[in-house]
Amino acid sequence: MSQPPIIGLTGGIGSGKSAAASFFADLGASVIDADKASREVVKKGQPALLAISDYFGETVLRNDGSLNRPKLRAIVFKDAGKRKWLQSLMHPITNTWILNAIEKSHYHYTILMNPLLIESGQYQWCRRIAVVDVSVETQVTRTMARDRNTKEQVESIIAAQVDRAKRLEYADDIITNDQSLQELEKKVIQLHNHYLKL
Repeated sequence: MSQPPIIGLTGGIGSGKSAAASFFADLGASVIDADKASREVVKKGQPALLAISDYFGETVLRNDGSLNRPKLRAIVFKDAGKRKWLQSLMHPITNTWILNAIEKSHYHYTILMNPLLIESGQYQWCRRIAVVDVSVETQVTRTMARDRNTKEQVESIIAAQVDRAKRLEYADDIITNDQSLQELEKKVIQLHNHYLKL
C-alpha cells in the first residue's frame, strides 16, 4: 500500500491554523502537528533538552527541570545567531519524529501542520500546500488576545516567520480566514472533499 499524500498546512501566527487542523481531524484526517513534535523532543531526559541547557544555560529550565519555552522564545527572537543555532539542532530531530508519525498514518491523506513549513523545507514532502491566510493586522489582534503578548512581541514573531506574500507563493490552496469559524469549517470541508480524490 502506497503512503497517503501529505498536505502541508501552514500560516502565520494567529491565522487560525489550529482551528483549521481541528476541522480536518473532525473529518477523519490524520493531523501531525510540528509544534507538538518540537515539544515532545525537548521533554525531560531527551538529548535535545540537554543540548539546549548546555548552550543557553540552566536559566532556560524551570525548577522541575523542564524547558521554559517562553523564556527560550524571548531569547531567540532577539538574537538571530542563537535562533539559527536552535533551528540547526531542532530541525533534524523534529523531522525524524514527524516522519515516524507520517509512516503510521493510514488515512486517505495526512495533514502536516507547521507554521515554519516553508522555512524548515518540509514543504518539499507535501503533495499540496494549504495556507491559512489573514491580514497582518488580524494576526496581531488575535495573538495579543489569545496569548496576552504585547504588540511588539507579536510583531517580532511575525517578522521572524516567512512573510505573508512569500508564504502565499507556495500555496496550492488558500484558506482565507477573516470570517466566522463556521465559514472556516465550510472551506475545510470543501478542501477535504478535494483531498479525498488525490
